[in-house]
Amino acid sequence: MDKKKIRDELRLIGAIIFFWIYIPHLLVGLCTSKRRFILSDVGCKLQYLKIKIGPKLALLYLLHNDIYFRKLFYFRIGPIWTLLIGWYLPGTKLLRFSGYTTIGMRCNLIHPSSTGIVGHIGDDFYCLQNVTIGKKNGKMPTIGNHVTVYASALIFGDVKIGNNVIIGAGSVVTKDIPDNSVAVGNPAHVIKTLSPQ
Repeated sequence: MDKKKIRDELRLIGAIIFFWIYIPHLLVGLCTSKRRFILSDVGCKLQYLKIKIGPKLALLYLLHNDIYFRKLFYFRIGPIWTLLIGWYLPGTKLLRFSGYTTIGMRCNLIHPSSTGIVGHIGDDFYCLQNVTIGKKNGKMPTIGNHVTVYASALIFGDVKIGNNVIIGAGSVVTKDIPDNSVAVGNPAHVIKTLSPQ
């Protein structure tokens, strides 16, 4: 007996039962100009589910069951729509995005509690909990495509992180990190070069 599959099936049933609550969210999410971004984020989460469902049903599932995804969804649709439809079903307060932040396609946030993000982030961003990406002296980080940031990492100021980079847990990034690198430590330094993607 696969307990995770049973859990996911029960959660899906709950989402379907309460479908009417999410009608405004589904309409906005599937009709907004950010639809491609939202569905790409859903695609990242589908790989963790033990049930086979399509992206639109997965959007309903995630809105009902994942408060972190819901917060990312509200970030994607913007502050006006969030004010109109998010007040009765808020996302978590433990994940924060600045209004200046931009995030590319396929953003995958895994248990991102106590995480704050201010910066320009590319496609295929993977982030864990307790990460801070923030301003320093009014300047924000720029993060490339295919970047993974592990738990408790700090990235501050006018730094550029290249494409295909891994930032290790607990690292403090205050200087640029080149493409195809693994960086760890405080201050972070490159310890390994990765094959280009």
